[in-house]
Amino acid sequence: MITLERVEVSGAPRALGQGQGEHFRERVQAFVEMRYEAVAGYFADRGRDDWRKLLDVGAESFAMFEAWDPAGHAEQVGIAEGANVDPHRLFTACNMTDMRDAVLLAAPSGPPLKKVVDEGCSSLMVPADRTASGHPLVGQTWDLNPPDVEYVVAVHRRPDEGPATWSVTCTGCLSLMGFNAEGVAVGTTNIKTYGSRPGVGYLSILHRAIRSGGLDEALEVVRAAPHAGAHTYWLADAARQVEVEASPNAQLERDTSEGPIWRTNHCLLEDHRGIEGEVPSDSTKARFERLRELLEPARDMDVDGLRAVFADRGRGVHSINRYAEDAQGTATNAVLIVDPTERKGWACRGPADRGEWVELTL
Repeated sequence: MITLERVEVSGAPRALGQGQGEHFRERVQAFVEMRYEAVAGYFADRGRDDWRKLLDVGAESFAMFEAWDPAGHAEQVGIAEGANVDPHRLFTACNMTDMRDAVLLAAPSGPPLKKVVDEGCSSLMVPADRTASGHPLVGQTWDLNPPDVEYVVAVHRRPDEGPATWSVTCTGCLSLMGFNAEGVAVGTTNIKTYGSRPGVGYLSILHRAIRSGGLDEALEVVRAAPHAGAHTYWLADAARQVEVEASPNAQLERDTSEGPIWRTNHCLLEDHRGIEGEVPSDSTKARFERLRELLEPARDMDVDGLRAVFADRGRGVHSINRYAEDAQGTATNAVLIVDPTERKGWACRGPADRGEWVELTL
């Protein structure tokens, strides 16, 4: 089974980052180089060779991040210092999804780009009245480049100010998905729209949201952020579970008041459908429908049941659980399930049936 390394850091924001950077120095350096190699190929697959433009986008976005969230920016700088890498280069690599979209999808609208790499995660939120424990359960797979699995870690932050957090992320990156000691859980899936631009990257937004004192604050973080690109953000506590489909242009919110909700990687908001950057793939449509089949009739759902959902191979290469050997250019690199009431999570590195699950508590 694939194991998930965990590390604990404490102190002020810069010290939190320095602790991570020092601990994972070699892997942070390798992660940055891997990301830049991958993005050059990503642009080439779409008939473009101007990928270096994203460095200019990254520089502008990094300055915006500092103004918007000085504490998060300080932690990102601390990671770079501890790992001995350039902070701007690291930030751009970590938020590569947004930085590349801000180059490739900067126009207000246009034809969907040629689909080459079938990226995309699957997320879900199950309300309390559909679970065995009477507690809501939320979670997701994180699916991207298969080599990224080598860099997945869990970081336990104990800051001098604000709630303690657990984040499942990549070495060098801020929060990708996780929860805090106030019972706020966060995560994301990727979508693509035209109108992307320099702005705060999605990992930076998630990292600010995970430090929130409550769900209302986390929601306001996502609503008010100067988004660089399009993503969905799921946010939950013991009382409410809300998803925001957000871009620089528009936002859509939905919740679990009428039952479970789920998401893959195509837009649901009509304003976004008209400017979607890539044609929705067979995979995103198949995973969305499979989640519907598994969640709509579900009653008394529990953590083991969600592990089974995330391990599902019912659609072959278009399954929720994605393997590197599916040869789609994407694989499940990590999975997280959270019980916000108990302030407890369960995570694995790699696919849900190949990773060793560990319990994360606060």
